[in-house]
Amino acid sequence: MVKRIIGSAIRALLMAFLVAIPSLVLPGTSSDAAQMAALVALVAAVVTFAEYYSEYPTFLEFRDAPPFNRLRFLGLFFCVMFASLLTASDGRGAHVPQTLLQGWSHDAAVAFDFPFSPVHLMSIAFGDLPQLFDVAAVTRMASVLFAVTLITLCLFWVHARFIFWPIRKKAFNFWINLPLFDPTSGKDVLFRLKRDAHINLALGFLLPFLIPALLRMWMGAFDPTILTVPEVLIWVLCAWAFLPLTLMMRGIALFRVAALIEEKRRRAYAQEDELQIA
Repeated sequence: MVKRIIGSAIRALLMAFLVAIPSLVLPGTSSDAAQMAALVALVAAVVTFAEYYSEYPTFLEFRDAPPFNRLRFLGLFFCVMFASLLTASDGRGAHVPQTLLQGWSHDAAVAFDFPFSPVHLMSIAFGDLPQLFDVAAVTRMASVLFAVTLITLCLFWVHARFIFWPIRKKAFNFWINLPLFDPTSGKDVLFRLKRDAHINLALGFLLPFLIPALLRMWMGAFDPTILTVPEVLIWVLCAWAFLPLTLMMRGIALFRVAALIEEKRRRAYAQEDELQIA
């Protein structure tokens, strides 16, 4: 009980700190923005504490199958932190010496800003309004976030493929880790798991290309000046990078769970055949 309370409290504090990063890093944050960030951080902390303190799962998937959620948190944490630091550095002016993160952002932009890439599409989405946005800064920020998500996705794929996730240390509890998935309804559970995995992977692959197009349509239909607020721009770019990462990680995880169930069935059928022969 005490261990669960401490673990839930630590996760809640980390989630609150994640939400508050832009307000803490960016200079000149208004009092209204700081109060809103504090309110959202409090809500995120309460929800996180309630989810991990509860003995029974509610909506968070793979709660008992680390490092799925830990990698997701780290991916989002570094996205928000790097975006906030780049925004703060760009606001200091050209006379300030370039930081290591800014140099990395230039290298990432060179690597990922090529025709038809998600980063290039994001720069096009903001390129129609050069009087409002520093398109080069947005491109560099998007490139860094894209690199962070690729690294996080590769780390999870390696862990799932070669380190026997999620059964390396203990058995996989289907109900706790997939509380919103009912294995007894519909078609065969293997068919549904693989179908959902394909859908998640397809959406995760398409979203980095679709979000810039939707953002450009939104700019044409509504007032785009709201995106000039640094905190809003940071969270929009982080959502563009993080949502596809979450979907693709979930797709990989569902494929892994399906493979475990399939292997268990194969062993059960082989054992049943041996008993019938004997």
